[in-house]
Amino acid sequence: MNSYHEREMLIPFRSALLPQIFTDIVIVGAGVAGLRAAIEAAQHSDVIVLAKESIDVSNTSWAQGGIAAVMNEKDSINDHIQDTLEAGAGLCESNAVRALVEEGPLEIAQLLRWGMRVDRDDRGQPELGLEGGHHCHRIIHSDGDATGVELARCLVEKVRQQRRVRVFDRCFAIDILMDQRKGQRRATGVLTWHPRHGLQIIWAKATVLASGGCGQIFRETSNPKVATGDGVSMAWRAGATVTDLEFMQFHPTTLYVAGAPRHLISEAVRGEGAKLVDREGESIMQNLHELADLAPRDVVSRAIVRHLAKSGESHVWLDARCMGSTGFSKRFPGLSHMLAGFGLDGGRSLIPVHPAAHYSIGGVETDLHGRTSVAALYACGECAATGVHGANRLASNSLLEGLVFGRRTSQAIHMDALQPAMPVPLTHEVERPERGELDLADVRSSLRSAMWRNVGIERNSTKLSDMLEMFSFWGRYAFDSVFDDPMGWETQNMLTSARLMVMAALARNESRGTHTRIDRPKLDSELEGHFTWNKTREDFHWKALGAVAHTQATKV
Repeated sequence: MNSYHEREMLIPFRSALLPQIFTDIVIVGAGVAGLRAAIEAAQHSDVIVLAKESIDVSNTSWAQGGIAAVMNEKDSINDHIQDTLEAGAGLCESNAVRALVEEGPLEIAQLLRWGMRVDRDDRGQPELGLEGGHHCHRIIHSDGDATGVELARCLVEKVRQQRRVRVFDRCFAIDILMDQRKGQRRATGVLTWHPRHGLQIIWAKATVLASGGCGQIFRETSNPKVATGDGVSMAWRAGATVTDLEFMQFHPTTLYVAGAPRHLISEAVRGEGAKLVDREGESIMQNLHELADLAPRDVVSRAIVRHLAKSGESHVWLDARCMGSTGFSKRFPGLSHMLAGFGLDGGRSLIPVHPAAHYSIGGVETDLHGRTSVAALYACGECAATGVHGANRLASNSLLEGLVFGRRTSQAIHMDALQPAMPVPLTHEVERPERGELDLADVRSSLRSAMWRNVGIERNSTKLSDMLEMFSFWGRYAFDSVFDDPMGWETQNMLTSARLMVMAALARNESRGTHTRIDRPKLDSELEGHFTWNKTREDFHWKALGAVAHTQATKV
C-alpha cells in the first residue's frame, strides 16, 4: 500500500492569504444526491453547493432509463427488495435496501409535487417500464429516455428557489480541510479553486461529498468527463474509510462507433423487446439466464465479452427492429435523435454496442444516514457506499438512492447538532521537485487504457499485480508534483481511486457480482462481507455482512 506517498493536501497554500467563506453545510457535487441534500438542508441551514462544471453537468443528467419505485398494486415493496437483493449477489445490506425501497415512493410523490414531468399512460397514471433484473414493471421515466435531464431540471429549479442555498458553478473542490485539535480529526470545510477567483477556503460545520463516480478511469465509459473519482480520493486523504471499491458496474450496451463517445443505449430498450445478437443475427443471451436479455448487467456484460473473445468481433448488435421506426422514435426520442447522427435508425438498423464502465458501486463507507468514519464528514449518492447495491446495482436504483440518501444525510446533519467550524490557521508547504516531466494527457490516456485492459469486466491476479507496478511509476511523478489547475488534481484523484480499486480487486479472491476473477471463478461463501480500507492502515479490514457501519460521533 505504501509504494508512493499520497499527500493529505495536493497543493501548497496558507489559509491566511486566501479568501474565506463561511457556511453551515458545504456539498461537493450537484447531481441528484447533492441537490436533494441541499433542498432538505435548506430547511434549517445555510448551504453552499459546489458544481465542478455547470450545475446541469453530472451523471444524473446523463441518466436515460428512469427511477425504480413501487407505484402500482401489481408490485410490492417485498418484490422490489427481493430483486435488489438478487442483483446484489449476497452483499446487500438489508437495512439499507429496505430504507431505499420503502422510502422510494415518497420521494417520487415529492418530485411530482415539485413539478417533475413523467410519461403517463392512457389513464393519466405514471407509465412504468421494465429493465434488467426487475420482475415487475416499476421504472418511472420522462420523455422516453431523458429521465435524468428532467430530474436534474426539477431539482435545479427547486434548489434555485431556496434562499439559503448558494450554488458555485465551475468550482473545483481540491481537498477536505481537517481540524485535529482536542485529539479528534474533524472535517471543517474544503479548499477550492475557481477560474475567476483562484484558491478559496469554505469553512463549514458539515461537509457532504456527493461528487459521483469514477468511470473516467476506464477508456470505455458511459460517464461524463467530470466522473474522475474526486470524492473517494478526497475522503481517502482525509482518513475516511472506503469500501467495496472492487465493484464497478459495466453497462452492457453503449454505442460502438469508431472515434465516437460511448453513448449509453438504455436498458429500457431491451425492456421493450430488443435482443442482443451476433453478426449472423443469432441471440447471445438465449439459454444463458432465465431473464435472457434482461438478466442483471454483470451477466449480460460478461456474456458479451466472452462472445467477442470467441468470435474475434469488435462488438455485438442490439436488434430493436421489433419496434419499427415509428415505435422506436416515439418511445426513445433522445436515442433516436442521437443514432440518426450516425446514420442509424434504431427501429430499422442493427445498433452496434459494446460494454463500458458505468457505475461505481463502492465508495466512502457510510451508515444509513450518510455519516462517514470522519467526524462532520458525510457522503451520499454514487461516491458513497451504504451497502444498498451489494456486488451489483439493480437497474434504475441509483437515482432513487440519490434521492433517499441525499435527504437522509441532511436530516442526520440536523439531528447531529454540529458546532460551527472554527477557522484553523493552515499552512501547507510543498517543494516543487525537479524531475523529468510527463504529459498529463498521456498519463490519463495510459491509465484509462491500462485499467480497461487489466481491471475491466474480467480480471486476474497477474494483470492486477502488473497494474500496481504501473501505479508506482505514475505515482512517482503525479504525487511528487505540484499542479496549478484541475487537470493535474483530477489526474491525481484518478490515480488514487484506480489504485484503490486494484488493491480491492486483488483482495477479493472470488467472482461475485460485477467483480469477475477468471483465476478465481467461483463464489466463496466465506467472503460474504466487505473489504474496507483506511489510509491509517497498511492492509484491508474485513467487515462481515450486517455489521454496524463505523460512524462518527453524533456531536462534535
